[in-house]
Amino acid sequence: MCGIVGIFNTNGAPVSPTILRKMTDVVSHRGPDGEGFYTDSFIGFGHRRLAILDLSPAGHQPMITEDGSVSITYNGEVYNFRELRAELEALGYKFRSSTDTEVVLNALHKWGTESIVRFNGIFAFAVWDKRSQTLTLARDRYGTKPLYYYQNEDTLLFASEIKSFLEYPGFKAELDFEALYEYFTFQNIFTDRTLFKAVKVLRPGHILQISLGNRNMSSEEYWDFDFNEMENPPPFDIAVEELDRLFCQAVQRQLVSDVEIGSYLSGGIDSGAITALAVNNFPYIKTFCIGFDLSSASGLELGFDEREKAEMVSALYKTEHYEMVLKSGDMERCMEKLIWHLEDPRVGQSYPNFYAAKLAGKFVKVVLAGTGGDELFGGYPWRYYRIAASTDFENYVDDYYLYWQRLVSNRILQRIFSPVWDEVKHVWTKDIFKDVLNKKKGPLQRPEDYINYSLYLEAKTFLQGLLLVEDKLSMAHSLEARVPFLDNELVDFAMGLPVSYKLKRTDEVVRINENEPGPKRKIYFEKMKDGKIILREALRDYVPEGIADQEKQGFTAPDASWFRGESIEYIKRVILNKRASIFNYMDYGSVKELVFEHLEGKQNRRLFIWSLLNFELLLRMFMG
Repeated sequence: MCGIVGIFNTNGAPVSPTILRKMTDVVSHRGPDGEGFYTDSFIGFGHRRLAILDLSPAGHQPMITEDGSVSITYNGEVYNFRELRAELEALGYKFRSSTDTEVVLNALHKWGTESIVRFNGIFAFAVWDKRSQTLTLARDRYGTKPLYYYQNEDTLLFASEIKSFLEYPGFKAELDFEALYEYFTFQNIFTDRTLFKAVKVLRPGHILQISLGNRNMSSEEYWDFDFNEMENPPPFDIAVEELDRLFCQAVQRQLVSDVEIGSYLSGGIDSGAITALAVNNFPYIKTFCIGFDLSSASGLELGFDEREKAEMVSALYKTEHYEMVLKSGDMERCMEKLIWHLEDPRVGQSYPNFYAAKLAGKFVKVVLAGTGGDELFGGYPWRYYRIAASTDFENYVDDYYLYWQRLVSNRILQRIFSPVWDEVKHVWTKDIFKDVLNKKKGPLQRPEDYINYSLYLEAKTFLQGLLLVEDKLSMAHSLEARVPFLDNELVDFAMGLPVSYKLKRTDEVVRINENEPGPKRKIYFEKMKDGKIILREALRDYVPEGIADQEKQGFTAPDASWFRGESIEYIKRVILNKRASIFNYMDYGSVKELVFEHLEGKQNRRLFIWSLLNFELLLRMFMG
């Protein structure tokens, strides 16, 4: 796992090694074990190495084929590299290292971009092919590893992190108003935009190519999610056995490493089962858990601390267990570092993830995470999956779009952005939302079909937001996060399962209203003992009794209470200051009104407040 950087002067001008080094140095946290550079006149690659496979100099990057025609700068792990290597060796290829990088390089040399669909892993890379004078950028199927790019008239820049572009002369960090409006609608960005004007993120499952002398880029989608029920699904009990086999295989694949591996342990079934299987290969594996000081938490938030359950799993499997307890002040302490590393804010509160990675990074270089299980198997039963009770696509889009306005409504957004309304009034976020769903293929007749559309949208948007955050905050601590649930064979099987294997009820809408004051656990959670039915059954034997049947608990701190209590002065200082940078773009009175609704306990605006903090600190840090 590494950091990659590149410059391609499409007009043929030579690349400056000094600039390339500066762009690479700024992401040194992604690869403290080594650096490397490749330049060939108008093209240059930079690389920072986090050594996981083949720790010797033979694994050094950028890497070049034996005939010198193809070079690569690569970030990731392809877990089926040994099978591909055997195939390439049979075709006469020779290998100097035992890395997956060299396998990926030679696969691309032999089969071109057609080989990418065969890679089972997490990756983002750039390949320069002298034979065709073509640069290829590629990103894994699910969006696990990020890759950003920026283009002007003569040059294409790419990097694992946006901050590398700040080191390039002539690049100026400016705000993308359309992305900003999108972010404050969904607390995410569904398009390929970022908050940095002209900086785009390569979409998951996509290849981008550009040739010397031609600044026009071509983009191709080589893979997409396909949530459609298989024609002849196996009986439930047989499907459980197959899912168990695929899950075991996925974890086994992702244990390949020449360094020690650890595991996050949240107290839930997903991380517990991953840990159980990892222990078979690495006895006394190190596990990591984040807890929260709940002394000032509300009734709803009292279940946020899952340390006791995590300790049960640790005791069962005799792991070397480490915990960290977060208090409200811990958010304030890490925010500037967090925003520096995150740069591209997505989804909800992420500072617990920052501390989890910080804890794990003190002991290991690789950690296993449970990300993906909920998105594949319907693990958020309080979401609007069941808006699918509608049988009309337009009504479905309307209702589901209203749910995914995670922060505030469009009506309120118009007031908030009144200072820059002319810049954003043309942005129709409902069309952006609908565009995602329009790409879904498959029938749309039964409630189950609509639920598969919902699962598709969440995999394409929410999951990718989670993965981006996971990467940025783990790599901030030189830590590689692996996600066994996002194994190709496991994902393919999960997408084809009947909805009835994932959810019990397909006709009842059960929704948590984030803006409803007071405790909601008792009101809602009794109705939510649902979701991930088949996954719970397949993994039941790996965790202590009771954990397989517990309600889903997201990894979040009791911020609703902390924002009204211990953190109130910090919030007022950062985002209720009239001189704050956000008020160059947002209306102070409207923002203040919404924030005070939270502080006075009238509405739960914790997600909105978190996004305001992110936006303010991003402006100060990158666009001040």
